[in-house]
Amino acid sequence: MKKLMLAGLLAVLGFAPAIALAQAQADEKMVVGQVQSVDETGTKITLTDGTKLLTPLGSVVRPGVLQEGTMVVAGYREENGDKVLTKLLKRPEPAPPAPGESPKR
Repeated sequence: MKKLMLAGLLAVLGFAPAIALAQAQADEKMVVGQVQSVDETGTKITLTDGTKLLTPLGSVVRPGVLQEGTMVVAGYREENGDKVLTKLLKRPEPAPPAPGESPKR
């Protein structure tokens, strides 16, 4: 009986990290938008819709990486009313048409 209880306890503890990860991902939200500005410290990104995203403590956006108009996909968690980044991806720019090609319709 004790072996069965121990096995059950180990099974539950084995799933604890997966449950914690699922909870953390459930708290994460996503936003897609266009960069309006990055503050001079590199810690705050403002999107054209007014969304303000903060970098995690100790992290900054390198100068020149995000320019005005860049499309981004951002994951964030709300902490004390702030949107703190958990992920930040630049959306790829569409390739310009090859010389002599007309745009497809």
